[in-house]
Amino acid sequence: MTAPVSANAPITQDVRTFPRKLPDGPVNLIGLTRDGLRAALIEAGTPEKQAKMRMGQIWQWLYQKGVRDFAQMTNLSKDYRAMLAETFVADVPEVVSKQVSADGTRKYLVRIAGGHEVEVVYIPEVDRGTLCISSQVGCTLTCSFCHTGTQKLVRNLTAGEIIGQVMLARDDLDEWVPTGEGSDAKPRLVSNIVLMGMGEPLYNFENVRDAMKIAMDPEGISLSRRRITLSTSGVVPEIAKTAQEIGCQLAVSFHATTDEVRDKLVPINKRWNIEELLGALREYPKVSNSERITFEYVMLKDVNDTDEDARRLVKLIKGIPAKINLIPFNEWPGAPYERSDWARIEAFADIVYKAGYASPIRTPRGEDIMAACGQLKSATERARKSRKQIEAEAGL
Repeated sequence: MTAPVSANAPITQDVRTFPRKLPDGPVNLIGLTRDGLRAALIEAGTPEKQAKMRMGQIWQWLYQKGVRDFAQMTNLSKDYRAMLAETFVADVPEVVSKQVSADGTRKYLVRIAGGHEVEVVYIPEVDRGTLCISSQVGCTLTCSFCHTGTQKLVRNLTAGEIIGQVMLARDDLDEWVPTGEGSDAKPRLVSNIVLMGMGEPLYNFENVRDAMKIAMDPEGISLSRRRITLSTSGVVPEIAKTAQEIGCQLAVSFHATTDEVRDKLVPINKRWNIEELLGALREYPKVSNSERITFEYVMLKDVNDTDEDARRLVKLIKGIPAKINLIPFNEWPGAPYERSDWARIEAFADIVYKAGYASPIRTPRGEDIMAACGQLKSATERARKSRKQIEAEAGL
């Protein structure tokens, strides 16, 4: 029997990630902003007077129709298409494997440049399809209830690798607009994006921002900002920038009602405590025109699930337009916690609901393929490291 990982996870916030040297070779157009794409075309010899039009044409092929073979971009001349093929690529991450849960959830193991891997999850529901994407390989935060936190941070994903996760899911679901048809020709299968996969999005702000601007672009993937939710553990200085430069919905991994408990569950709390975090969250809806903040709260038996915790939570968030997502803990091998009993979760939810807040209990999805919230981790990383190695790296 393997020993559980200690709840006193090591603190690794403030790890600085440095820009990665891109591999030599053709420039990848996926992930470039509109201005970046236009500049790349000019540098490749496109006359400045034509560059805006050419950029717009290529943008629609890439992000509206999902066409990444330049030869198929038929409203461009053959010579121009040949130049594009010689100068650029339009690559998205490679799908290494796909697992489908009994409940229809799909989990993709995706390989990015350098051979690293991240996980992407698609969750179909009656009225929506939510794609959970990653922003980093591994994570800096080592939240003690999260399986991803047992994997070291390797690097930030590029904007192309982030939006590429959306594109590969749309490939798999066959939901690109067929050539010649209008944008409403097919129902939306990926109707919502949540940045809740591997990594802390606000430690990779610029790449996340650029990728989400592509996702929201009306001439491309065209998702409303209200259908994109960024989840942060509480990188307070970046929250205001998110409101100003992205303006999407915000979720916060809250999980505790005292600094003492949150320090253990979410170690970044030692840098920016509950009071500082709530101060930033109070301003967010005003600046971003967001309807409300989602507070994510994982239910851990005998740790954060008492009636007193529920009452404290309601008191803490008073005045913030909010809903509380209660997440039954999704267990993983060696985890230091257990899921709260169902009656306890319902009692907690009842207190929150009676205080005037929506308090849905999130139904665990994809547990049979380790695709549930907090379970994501590169399959090769999981296989490569023994429990003793993980404990040794964590200093346990």
